[in-house]
Amino acid sequence: MTRSFTSILGIPVFRRALRAPLLAMGLALSALAGGAAQAADEIKIGAIFDLTGGLNIYGIQQSQALHLAVDSLNAGGGVIGRTLTVIENDAQSELAKYTQYTNTLILRDRIEVLFAGLTSSSREAMRPIVRQKKVPYFYSALYEGGACDKQTFITGASASQQMSVLIEWAIREYGPKIFIMAPDYNFGTISAHWVEYYAKEYGGEVLGADFLPLTVTDYSPTIQKIQAAKPDFVVSLPVGANQTGFLEQFAAAGLKDKMGIVSTNYGSGNQQVVVSPDAGEGIVASQEYFMWIDEENNEAFKARWEKAYGLDEPIISEAADVWNAVHIWAAAVEMAGTTDNDAVISALESGISFEGPNGTVTMQPGSHHLKQNIYIVRGNREHGFDVIQTFDSVAPSFEDEKCDLIANPEIAEHFTP
Repeated sequence: MTRSFTSILGIPVFRRALRAPLLAMGLALSALAGGAAQAADEIKIGAIFDLTGGLNIYGIQQSQALHLAVDSLNAGGGVIGRTLTVIENDAQSELAKYTQYTNTLILRDRIEVLFAGLTSSSREAMRPIVRQKKVPYFYSALYEGGACDKQTFITGASASQQMSVLIEWAIREYGPKIFIMAPDYNFGTISAHWVEYYAKEYGGEVLGADFLPLTVTDYSPTIQKIQAAKPDFVVSLPVGANQTGFLEQFAAAGLKDKMGIVSTNYGSGNQQVVVSPDAGEGIVASQEYFMWIDEENNEAFKARWEKAYGLDEPIISEAADVWNAVHIWAAAVEMAGTTDNDAVISALESGISFEGPNGTVTMQPGSHHLKQNIYIVRGNREHGFDVIQTFDSVAPSFEDEKCDLIANPEIAEHFTP
């Protein structure tokens, strides 16, 4: 049976092409020729990622991981004997397109599951729509934590998983005084609350914070504030290409010789590739996946990725998050024996696990977040990372405490610390 990937039609060619447009068109025409019998055997998967614009440093690999997972599942006979068909839209790094395309995918294309989004604002724009339409939605990116919704499943790490281990480690390594540099939207502002929370728990003190628009390119005022505050370390949470410039300016100001710099999202968009060795060396990060980790399934995942796309760029955590999300959803459909929304959600809430490239990941029934490993790494001069410490099976403690969708399935809230 011919696979149909209608997703690429209408998407511009970008830095590293996901599919050749002519090939995609040929596949789509071939699918049409298959007739109604083929359509009945398809499971339509919706996808919305930032394939162009400033956030495509994440979105391209998210999309690549989704197609790689779908190819793998289709090669094995599909899911419950049905072929998976991806219908994908490029959000172009524009928030408004997420609501537009979510509605289109659900109402016109009749998708049965949605994989979409990078920023927290994009997730929050889509959540009310998928909740109303009762379509399972997978958000696959590290984030500030606290999202609680019956239709939403999170496969990235939450702040309660990343910050809990990173802030304790940094206070022990550098000292108790902290300054925060973060983007001025909910990821940055809520993450800063988590820094304050764990600083207090582990005997630290936040001396100051600067929240900046994604469009800023001159970080001199922020650097002056840091110099005046004299922290032991800076928690830097840069998002997008522009904010990566902060790291170069931080190093150029000579601050790396005076204080540490740590992050929960540095490397998640391959920032370590574009910064200079002087800027990137020594930056400490904590995430749920790095390409350099030593896990049983990681080598096979990297080999599959290299065959499909090459390894000119390291694989980012969001790619592993999407890979895990697709396979967890597929396992739930197989368990349910149907794509019916209620049956699939019941299967997802059974404590379902998957052996991912970052080890065993387990969906927590109440919170719809994954229990998974967290890794602390340090940047090296080869634009990569060295693993410092591994924390096994870290639970999303805040989400598990606040969000019990088994007992209270009507909860639809974004909890904050």
